Amino acid sequence: MKTSRLAVLALATGMTFGLASPSLAQSSSSSAETYRLLNLFGDVFEQVKTKYVEKVDDKQLIEAAINGMLTSLDPHSSYLNMDNFEEMQVDTRGEFGGLGIEVTMEEGFVKVISPIYDTPAEKAGLQPGDFITHIDGTAIRGKTLNDAVEMMRGKVNTDIILTIIRKGEQAPFDVTLTRAVIKIQSVRAEVKEDIGYIRITKFNEQTFSGLQRAIGDMRDQIGPEIKGLVIDMRNNPGGLLDQAISVSDAFLDKGEIVSTRPRDTENTERYNARTGDLAEGLPMVVLINDGSASASEIVAGALQDHRRAVIMGTRSFGKGSVQTILPMPGNVALRLTTARYYTPSGKSIQEVGIVPDIIVPQARVESLESDVRRSEASLSGALRNEDEGTSDAEKDANSRRDDAEQLAIDDYQLSRALDMIRGISLFGPRPQG
Repeated sequence: MKTSRLAVLALATGMTFGLASPSLAQSSSSSAETYRLLNLFGDVFEQVKTKYVEKVDDKQLIEAAINGMLTSLDPHSSYLNMDNFEEMQVDTRGEFGGLGIEVTMEEGFVKVISPIYDTPAEKAGLQPGDFITHIDGTAIRGKTLNDAVEMMRGKVNTDIILTIIRKGEQAPFDVTLTRAVIKIQSVRAEVKEDIGYIRITKFNEQTFSGLQRAIGDMRDQIGPEIKGLVIDMRNNPGGLLDQAISVSDAFLDKGEIVSTRPRDTENTERYNARTGDLAEGLPMVVLINDGSASASEIVAGALQDHRRAVIMGTRSFGKGSVQTILPMPGNVALRLTTARYYTPSGKSIQEVGIVPDIIVPQARVESLESDVRRSEASLSGALRNEDEGTSDAEKDANSRRDDAEQLAIDDYQLSRALDMIRGISLFGPRPQG
């Protein structure tokens, strides 16, 4: 039986159509145009359903139409079918299956925002800005972002081949990854001598509680000699807005954290800090790069505008929009861009990003020193130090120097951040005698 056009329109728009509607006769010209276009959609649906070379499923056609409508608005709005909606809910709880890669759609290809730390994507060397053109040999162009994400998901321990275009590489190349269950520990902490180092990889439901534990543990390990904190949000693709607000609030005593402004500016929402600083005023450096997006940019922008932390690294991604998950009947949902967010100073970072206070590109450091160190001790007949041997303190200092030199080679940006904290601490309050 031929599908009723009005039934199709009701499915597509959620409207109810009667046999006769006085309101249609009285509608404005703009409303008339809307209904004309909806009738056009019904005509197209019927033509595809009856004349396409292969049999097509009504549900797939309607869902594709809905998704096409949303993805035409911006790269972050999309339709979540039942499977996608469930996976999104799992993701925000901090565990999901896949490759561990945050992506968007640009110029018809999948663009990597950032690989998530300690996942197959990160271990395979994927980088922010990489473009994925093929998945297992199938071209991405012409597919939606949801289609591409669905292709990248699969059974744990199965392989997938991604074809990558990377800036600086002359030709596309293939990368083989093995799918895994991705368990995101969103906060990782490590003591760097007398400085606390905290890496936030994503903003999920566990982030703020993880941050609280990390700061408490490091204070216990370092004690009163702690000089400051480095918060590393490089390659952090974002996540939950409320967690970004909580993390910012953790270090601010007062003032605005972020504002979100929808189309109707009367509904602007402002989020303010409450009294209390988990770091108790310790110097802070926040590391960002072009893989730092969304929620991580909220935190960096708030701490920068309130001059609570030195922002260091490279310009962030520039995703200054808020997506709201709107559940729909049938356990599906819309991910819809509903507002832009602004830093406390009123700046939108959409497409612009957060510009660090101190620009520090990630670099490969190469020592220019010769193998033989020149010093007073190398001169013939030089006086000897009256203290014989090398003290434990000297050995410890030499070890720290070697570690610092190696860190500068392995992670130049982090090395600079630690140096910044130590430099600030030199001019901090001095004990009164």
